[in-house]
Amino acid sequence: MRTIDLNCDMGESFGAYSLGADEEVLSSISSASIACGFHAGDPAVMRRTVRLAKAAGVSVGAHPGLPDLVGFGRREMRVTPQEVEDLVLYQAGALDAICRSEGVAMRHVKAHGALYNMAARERPLADAIARAVGSYNPSLVLFVLPGSEMQRAAEAAGVPFALEGFADRAYEPDGSLTPRSRAGAVIHDPLVVVERAVRMAAEGRVTAVDGSDVAVPVATICTHGDTPGAHALTRALRDGLSRAGIAVAPPGSPAR
Repeated sequence: MRTIDLNCDMGESFGAYSLGADEEVLSSISSASIACGFHAGDPAVMRRTVRLAKAAGVSVGAHPGLPDLVGFGRREMRVTPQEVEDLVLYQAGALDAICRSEGVAMRHVKAHGALYNMAARERPLADAIARAVGSYNPSLVLFVLPGSEMQRAAEAAGVPFALEGFADRAYEPDGSLTPRSRAGAVIHDPLVVVERAVRMAAEGRVTAVDGSDVAVPVATICTHGDTPGAHALTRALRDGLSRAGIAVAPPGSPAR
């Protein structure tokens, strides 16, 4: 049976601000990428989300981003490779400390937003993320965009990685994600999102914005906890994968 990981970016509330439907979404996913306080989240939210993931039997990973609460980590910043290595190490270590205190093993790292996209195309930044992950815990799985500089950096550093697809995002012909600044970058129709996810999981392909076919041989598919209707959309994704005979489980784990 074909198996795919269904991951969700979550834990993005902070202070007095509440974002997402984390508790509901956790019933449909297999991996949670938890914000670590730079683009969203705070220590209390991080701990609460780890506890919720543990109770739901969901694998936990760190979701480090740029230090940009105002822009939700989705604005590009001028950062050096050393700065990127340091901020990824800092955030991953912070979440791991909470995981250890809760008896949870942190399993993966996935860069957020602008940091993810910058590292996908800029090798020095990709190498910095791979160094941070590999030096901290070489067993952690790095989620990367297929064919990106992040994939090449993980391969060169010997860091385990899982190729990631995005069911609710538009793709460019080169396999990169369409920038959120462009109309149609985020797909809101649940039927279209489910159809794209199933095709990614079953065929390893997706239709780009120009109608061309792009290879995306993914092991994990992302959904976003801050998307309106995230709970219903994620449930629809899980059900659609099930109907297609595709099991859902974290990378390297048996289906559940």
